[in-house]
Amino acid sequence: MAVTHPFHLAFPVDDLAAARDFYLGVLGCAEGRSSPEWVDFDFYGHQIVAHLAPEETGKVKTSAVDGHGVPVRHFGVVLSIPEWQDLADRLVAAGTQFVIAPYVRFKGQPGEQATMFFTDPAGNAIEVKAFADMGQLFAK
Repeated sequence: MAVTHPFHLAFPVDDLAAARDFYLGVLGCAEGRSSPEWVDFDFYGHQIVAHLAPEETGKVKTSAVDGHGVPVRHFGVVLSIPEWQDLADRLVAAGTQFVIAPYVRFKGQPGEQATMFFTDPAGNAIEVKAFADMGQLFAK
């Protein structure tokens, strides 16, 4: 089995307090280092960094995928089905406006996966997926 290495992703936000509220309070991330210009979050073991750059936010381009307008620029994580469902429930309870509401893609086919898309307060798109069989992650 291959070793999974944590990734690092930096992204723009227009309000660090709103980013903290969302990533800490809604998604349940832990906060790492920070400055008045940026803040690190532990996103399921990966290091993501919100940088204060208001002029870089709000740029959304979509691509048609399975009848949905999927935000081209997005990031996310692959969870277990129970973790995914817990997060979906938490997002619904928080009143999250989904770009694509939680649903199952490729039902009964190779690569069957639960997925959902939502945005943070700065408009950064996030996709969270889950596979009942993680061996299907790259199934064709």
